[in-house]
Amino acid sequence: MARPSPLSGFPEFLPAQRMVEQRVLAELARTFELHGFANIETRAVEPLDELLRKGETSKEVYVLRRLQENSAEGHSGLGLHFDLTVPFARYVLENAGHLEFPFRRYQIQKVWRGERPQEGRYREFTQADIDVIGRDTLATHHDVEVARVMTDALGRLADPATIGLPGFTLQVNNRKLLQGFYNGLGIADPEPVLREVDKLDKVPVEELPAASWQTALGLGFVSAVFDNIPLTALALNQGGYDWGFLAFAVGFGGSMIWFGSSAGVALSNMYPEAKSVGGWLRAGWYVPLAYVTGFFVMLWLLGWHPDTTH
Repeated sequence: MARPSPLSGFPEFLPAQRMVEQRVLAELARTFELHGFANIETRAVEPLDELLRKGETSKEVYVLRRLQENSAEGHSGLGLHFDLTVPFARYVLENAGHLEFPFRRYQIQKVWRGERPQEGRYREFTQADIDVIGRDTLATHHDVEVARVMTDALGRLADPATIGLPGFTLQVNNRKLLQGFYNGLGIADPEPVLREVDKLDKVPVEELPAASWQTALGLGFVSAVFDNIPLTALALNQGGYDWGFLAFAVGFGGSMIWFGSSAGVALSNMYPEAKSVGGWLRAGWYVPLAYVTGFFVMLWLLGWHPDTTH
């Protein structure tokens, strides 16, 4: 019998790894219960029309289909849930008459997403959720409480007596603030921008070469494709780069392609044809030319160097 090939994105742990996973899940459940959260488990499938209410998630949903399916749609109208929010909302609506509000629940279950597997992202994985839901209004202190519970749970996992995971930093944001900011820039639909902002902590490299004119020039072109904020932070933390030259490289470079800057995103929302990278470069070829010209003017005529502080 031929040796089977593993399925990408569907991890299977060895016994020692499974023991660690079970210890983590048990510690999370114990912490949630200590804070007064009740456990629920929902079904693995939901109606497709409910799952697809987020719009583009249609690309991530695994659809259920029988081998002898003969419906017009070609499937059963059901899909595996890609998170626990949709099934939880449905669960509350169906059982509202039997629940005490504010309802405090935790849920630890498998979820499935049909996306491209990559480091840290799988097609099948376990998700742990906690929520507090009210009947009409919900006091804002519950938001703080959920953050405190998360910190307590992860802190217990960082304890050497349990798992001994590395330390962590809890970061909190509010998408409404970001949406308002980008609406103020004239972006009617800020969702594409927010997806790029969510990638800010993903830098294409972990370390930059030593400061030189070649490296600084290249940073401008890299910033046209990858977000320039994490690249700038990486260069500043690493040290050795002149901040003025760095600002020119990543600021100018980040504007060479439409998705490299907020202004470019705003323009492309006003003029959809600008979302074509090829069209952007054909119509704006003088932008990268101006970047290179300005770079060497600073280098040769003004005497600025990327590795000399001004």
